[in-house]
Amino acid sequence: MNKLTYFQRGDSKGMGFSNGQDRFGEIAFFGFLIVVGFFVTLLFLRLFQLTIVKGEYYRTLSENNRIKEILIEPKRGEILDRKGFVVAKNLDPQIEESFDQIKKDGGRIISKRVYETPEAIAPLVGYRQLADANDLKNDDCLFKLQPGDKVGKKGAEKIFNCALKGQPGKKLIEVDAKGKYLRTITVIPPIDGQNIQMSFDWELQKKAYQLLQGKKGAIIATDPKTGEVLALASSPSFNPQDFEDGNDVGKYFLDKNQPLFNRVTEGTYPPGSLFKLIVATAALEEKAIDEKTQFEDKGIIHAGSLTFGNWYYLEYGKTEGMVDIVKAIKRSNDIFFYEAGAKTGVDKIKKWSDIYGLGQKTGIGLEENEGLVPSPFWKEATLHDQWYTGDTYNFSIGQGYLGVTPIQMNQVTSTIANNGVQCQPQLLKDAKPNCHKLPISQKTLDLIKEGMKEACTTGGTGWPLFDFKTKNGPIQTSCKTGTAESTQAQSGLPHAWITDYAPSSNPQIAVTVLVENGGQGSDVAGPIAKELLKTYFERSQ
Repeated sequence: MNKLTYFQRGDSKGMGFSNGQDRFGEIAFFGFLIVVGFFVTLLFLRLFQLTIVKGEYYRTLSENNRIKEILIEPKRGEILDRKGFVVAKNLDPQIEESFDQIKKDGGRIISKRVYETPEAIAPLVGYRQLADANDLKNDDCLFKLQPGDKVGKKGAEKIFNCALKGQPGKKLIEVDAKGKYLRTITVIPPIDGQNIQMSFDWELQKKAYQLLQGKKGAIIATDPKTGEVLALASSPSFNPQDFEDGNDVGKYFLDKNQPLFNRVTEGTYPPGSLFKLIVATAALEEKAIDEKTQFEDKGIIHAGSLTFGNWYYLEYGKTEGMVDIVKAIKRSNDIFFYEAGAKTGVDKIKKWSDIYGLGQKTGIGLEENEGLVPSPFWKEATLHDQWYTGDTYNFSIGQGYLGVTPIQMNQVTSTIANNGVQCQPQLLKDAKPNCHKLPISQKTLDLIKEGMKEACTTGGTGWPLFDFKTKNGPIQTSCKTGTAESTQAQSGLPHAWITDYAPSSNPQIAVTVLVENGGQGSDVAGPIAKELLKTYFERSQ
């Protein structure tokens, strides 16, 4: 029997019958199927994209997340003194270092640098710091800097940075999903940097620094024949290990005594009587005087209403009679050089200052100050004032506006010791000398050398070097002392200078000592030079 037609209760108006399924339900069902189909299609397309279209990309990304590349810092090249003592070296990088420690070190294996007697060698060797944006941008080395690398910022570390740095290595390791170390896949070892052998003598360097302890000052010792720097000390100094280890180095930048300031090459000072060597050269070469010229020392000389005295008269009330060029250098007689400077003229004195290299960088490679050699034109342009006779007198004894660096005065001394041949200061041992002959006659050089020799004998101003002896015997020394007034000295004491070379007949070493606001050159700088020379000659033999 056929089923009865479905019927439903009608409303109040009567009873009705339905002829099919609920249309609304059908629409809802088909809508649901469409939505499900859409999402299934979307998922399928996404799966296709991930596995087929970009499958290789995600497989590579997964591999990279699993494999970590760790930078291995190379051993930076060693820095050695002239006799082969290592003063700066890197420890071997710990390739098997724990992954946790590597993460602490910025994701790289560190090669730590260690310095011997760091404060003593700091002005020569310098220090390293993390490379900044400017370092990364201007890096011209073959092996380029990477973020997180250290770079030489001062001294030999900066000058020879490209040779010292080496090439980093790599270590590939596998980690799990949580980033924990699983195994080492391979190691590409770093290439060590080149070793650098410098010209300085470590024992002499340590002695120079020791002699400056408790003082502000500078010592520079060179070989006159080659320009090789045998010692270069500046005090106070700093510890390059602090920069290497990441210690608090702000103290150095805030210290009013300027420990980062290399007084040998960057400090400018009035040279005092050391400048008389240049004035003597100018006066003799320009024929303003000759070996027979004499001026009478009357104790003082006048320039208008101003008076200028000789140091011997001002301190002891005594005069020295008639003085020639040799005696003038021996006794550092101011009256002679006032007269000789006035006869020569300021422009010609400046000319010979320029020939010797004052007012210019020496080219040593360290940070340098050019200094200042004034002239009437300079004074007019800078101070808007004319040049007076009193300016010439002050200029002639190394005072006034004149400013030089200790390394410049050492180069003057070396040139005289080397019979007029000037060699550029060299930081590397056995570097090819860069020397040239200055246009100074041998007659002029002989007179100046005789005066310097006399200055280091009885009656001269260099009394600490009279009859200078070492355990190997006596050594004749030639010298020039200087005491330069300083307008900036709170103590009121002048700068103490001495410059010398030895042996007088065959110079092996030229030494220049400056002690800021130390007092008399002969009393303060002289004994320092004597001790350094003693160390040099007793070691060299």
